Amino acid sequence: MKLGVIRGISVGVMAIFLVGCSSSDEDTYIARDVEVLYNIAADQLQRKAYKRAAAMFDEVERQHPYSTWARRSQLQAGYSHYMGNDYEDAVQTLERFLQLHPGNKDAPYAYYLIALCHYERIVDVGRDQDETIKAQNALVQVIRRFPNSEYAKDAKLKLDLTNNHLAGKEMEVGRYYLKRQEYLAAIGRFKLVIDNYDTTEHVPEAMHRLVESYLALGVEPEARRVAAVLGHNFPGSKWYKYSYRLFEGG
Repeated sequence: MKLGVIRGISVGVMAIFLVGCSSSDEDTYIARDVEVLYNIAADQLQRKAYKRAAAMFDEVERQHPYSTWARRSQLQAGYSHYMGNDYEDAVQTLERFLQLHPGNKDAPYAYYLIALCHYERIVDVGRDQDETIKAQNALVQVIRRFPNSEYAKDAKLKLDLTNNHLAGKEMEVGRYYLKRQEYLAAIGRFKLVIDNYDTTEHVPEAMHRLVESYLALGVEPEARRVAAVLGHNFPGSKWYKYSYRLFEGG
């Protein structure tokens, strides 16, 4: 998804760049032609010097705020932050781009990059899922706003994995309650997985755990109903076999 960058930097441009880099004061203002600045930034991005690239793209906007290069540089600065794993700055930069240019042709890409920034920070199910929820919301935005774009297709794939993470978190909490014999609380978690994350891999286990919970509460008719649904939808699942054994005394 990498945006194109301008190449072919002249020897003269590179000489200017080297003079700028040799200064001990990185904040020294050196007025440069907009194309020269952009080419320097693009070269740093190509060299994978992402922090330097982002700073130089910011400089394009600072020195030439009303040019078409400034809009392009905002987006490239966000991409540079993303590639450098500086996701917080990437999101801030990209959200600012969208605030200033909501109808820009590259808006779909900016929304997609924001989603990726959150997606890359998804952690394992045993930890807080705040970033997972942010990723879910951002991916849904891409799909809803730009359903026919190339980004929507990839967003749908990533959304499936994001939902799987969230379902996994609910399963972990549900198992915790089940182990502590807090059956009503466990049932609530397992039902949430079945109702809200019905396309994830956790559904068969969630149904089996419901069977266990209902049987523990002595509500056998409800346990049998859930087991029947489990058998109908996942007949070859190990979780259905486990539930079947509960009724057979195994």
